[in-house]
Amino acid sequence: MTVAQDAPEAVLEGLDEEQRTAAATLTGPLCILAGAGTGKTRAITRRIAYGVRSGVYDPHRVLAVTFTARAAAEMRSRLASLGAPGVQARTFHAAALRQLQYFWPVAVGGTMPQILDHKVRLLAEAAKRLRITTDRASLRDFASEVEWAKVSTLTPEGYVEAATGREAPAGVDHQSFARLYQAYEDLKSDQHLMDFEDVLLFTAGMLENDERVAAQIRQQYRHFVVDEYQDVSPLQQRLLDNWLGGREELCVVGDAAQTIYSFTGASPDYLMQFRRSYPQAEVVKLIRDYRSTPQVVSLANTLLADRKPGLGGNEAPWPTPLQLISQREAGPTPVLTEHPDDDAEAAWVAEQVSSLQEQGAALSQIAVLYRTNGQSQAFEQALASAGISYQLRGSERFFSRREIREAMAALRTSSLVQQPEAGGEPEETVPEAVRGVLSSIGWSAKAPTSTGAVRERWESLAAVVALADQLAAEREEFTLREFLAELDERSAAQHAPTVEGVTLASLHSAKGLEWDAVFLAGLCEGLMPITFAQTQREIDEERRLLYVGITRARKHLYLSHASARHAGGRGRRKASRFLIPLRRSLGLEPAAVKIAPGGGKPSPNAATRKGPVTCAGCGEVLTVATQIKRRRCETCPPRYDEQLFEHLRAWRLDYAKRLQLKAFMVFADSTLELVAEHKPTTDEDLLKIPGIGTKKLEQHGAPLKEALTEYLKT
Repeated sequence: MTVAQDAPEAVLEGLDEEQRTAAATLTGPLCILAGAGTGKTRAITRRIAYGVRSGVYDPHRVLAVTFTARAAAEMRSRLASLGAPGVQARTFHAAALRQLQYFWPVAVGGTMPQILDHKVRLLAEAAKRLRITTDRASLRDFASEVEWAKVSTLTPEGYVEAATGREAPAGVDHQSFARLYQAYEDLKSDQHLMDFEDVLLFTAGMLENDERVAAQIRQQYRHFVVDEYQDVSPLQQRLLDNWLGGREELCVVGDAAQTIYSFTGASPDYLMQFRRSYPQAEVVKLIRDYRSTPQVVSLANTLLADRKPGLGGNEAPWPTPLQLISQREAGPTPVLTEHPDDDAEAAWVAEQVSSLQEQGAALSQIAVLYRTNGQSQAFEQALASAGISYQLRGSERFFSRREIREAMAALRTSSLVQQPEAGGEPEETVPEAVRGVLSSIGWSAKAPTSTGAVRERWESLAAVVALADQLAAEREEFTLREFLAELDERSAAQHAPTVEGVTLASLHSAKGLEWDAVFLAGLCEGLMPITFAQTQREIDEERRLLYVGITRARKHLYLSHASARHAGGRGRRKASRFLIPLRRSLGLEPAAVKIAPGGGKPSPNAATRKGPVTCAGCGEVLTVATQIKRRRCETCPPRYDEQLFEHLRAWRLDYAKRLQLKAFMVFADSTLELVAEHKPTTDEDLLKIPGIGTKKLEQHGAPLKEALTEYLKT
């Protein structure tokens, strides 16, 4: 039966079964677990629109919260097109700031403090007072640590205890940093300033301490939707709880497998424990992937499924990932390559980009993603040498760039704006006028071949020219005044135009975006996972980061790594351990056989095995007997439960004393390591452990199983 377009149910048309269930559930707590590319924004905007059109929601009493201004702007645009233009869609900070500005005169009185754009200046002053030596890098680290402390709701007094076990920022001990943190807060107070975290802190405090304000805000907003809920910090959750005031009209959307901002204080715990907080909550899982081909989705699923416990056992929770199912037609098989050095890898990427362009791919639909911003230089040079346009993402905001401010100023002072034609047709079209004005400040029809600042400036101006072309084609009688108004509106929403060039971006800054073709570069140990990722939690986050990178690709996916940093360098780099299951999934053979570090001749029985034994961590072929036994080379971190290993060693020592044997005669350390990793519970499982044969099993198997069971029960 056809539904009338003005009927509430019309907005539910075209949704799949799970999306429709989510969109039609209008009341009570609702948790939507939405995998990458499963249409979560579509589901939640349709849900809000359905609630508004059916009369369940007053659009002015709905607050949708997301994490970026761009995502909020997109949500507002979609809601307006669905007939729900009055709904507020904002970031946490934007929503809190609006409330703070409105209620400050009543709740606090006086002038509200100015917002501090950057913490570095005050931190430098605070460090100077405390005689702490700083440089630009250390000041950035201090700023990040202050932000972590504040979103974790830690005061300077509570910081030291909470930071135990956390790496000291910029090499400054925690006690000294706490003093620096306090000095920074004092300077802010003296200068009547507040930072971005204070916006949330002050708003939460205002709601907690002023019942009149709390009642008015809770009267204003009755229904809440929170997107990207896996990235909520304790401070944001505190504010959300105050907004709700004990009510349960809350819909949260997220995916624990896309948690990649833990280092900033974000926590997936609120998403994972939502049913514990709201026992009556409905849970809907979105698993149909509309973004990526089956080949890309399969690789993403494989990466998450390969995660094994270890490095601390149960201290790192790992919820069962959503098993995505692609809804797209089959595409090309992902490509996995190894290169001799970084420059060779970058040159190969440029060649593939050129090939994709020749096949009709738009450069704006191609991205090169890497772990750290320092990796971009090789790709900038390779693309520029090949005459391929590119844009750097994650650096300065588009509308904050000097050249864009200059462009907008030049357009405002142009004759077509100051003295528009009195009647009749203007002498120039808007695109022609924009080209004429911007050519005076550095734009040219031909892109420069150099890299760095010159190229970035040109790319920014070229994006403004392209936007003028696009809008002039879409709108009749388009004027330069209207174009400037459009730029001002986009600037306020930080809605940057699309730059027609390959996107170069870190994996973190690529979250929430997608491209037809994605190159994941530099996938070697030390970069993926990053060197400082040591604990199970940190390794898990790196795995999720690579998962986010893979799921950015719609059709073409390329994964690569280089054996050396520079041409002619010794190829000592190892491919990322995360590539091992992906190689198997793609049907690729292991990397070329290499003698393991510290190894001499291959193990005598290595040749009798069915195939080469590879390290479970990095995939390196093993040739040393003890390493073969452990299934781990000497440079890779252990994967076993360290607490269980120590428990088994203590048991072995006591057991061996009772039998009047040397401890190693019962089981070797390498054998106990494997037991601590695999936790075998049956005789059949024990016999799979190297170092445990039939005789060992008969002699010591039963006591070993008892010791293992004793630990697992605790």
